[in-house]
Amino acid sequence: MGIVRPHLWYHSQALEAAEFYVSLVPNSQITSVTHAPPGIPDVAEGTPFIVDFTLDGMPVQAISAGPSLTLDEAFSFIIDVETQDEIDHYWDALTADGGEPGQCGWCTDRFGLSWQVVPRVLEEYLSGSDERSQRATQEMLTQTKLDIARLRAAYDGTS
Repeated sequence: MGIVRPHLWYHSQALEAAEFYVSLVPNSQITSVTHAPPGIPDVAEGTPFIVDFTLDGMPVQAISAGPSLTLDEAFSFIIDVETQDEIDHYWDALTADGGEPGQCGWCTDRFGLSWQVVPRVLEEYLSGSDERSQRATQEMLTQTKLDIARLRAAYDGTS
């Protein structure tokens, strides 16, 4: 395990967010929950304060530490998937219950964390400087949740 890991700041829902994420992403679990000691500003004593968990084996830490900092789109997790069914599964779960769709495969979950749900084939479609990649890029720019069939058709020139 490396020495670097993401740290996510939530107003008050770090545990709820971690529980949602580990229920959604395979090979994930909550590894510890530290409750707030007395005297932490904006945090009630005894409430879940620091939550350590893994997402697909990657260590992550979340904190419920009040409103002085907030998550924004400058940080996101990427979920690399193979199929449209996987895209649909993750996208639907992440945008449910107050989550927000974004552009080009980006979305924000109900806790305010940004995600990118991306088919692995997208790198192939976008990596060239030829007409095929330009068509795929233009198609991607019209989408919120990514549609592999439409991206493939644009890349192949059959759309």
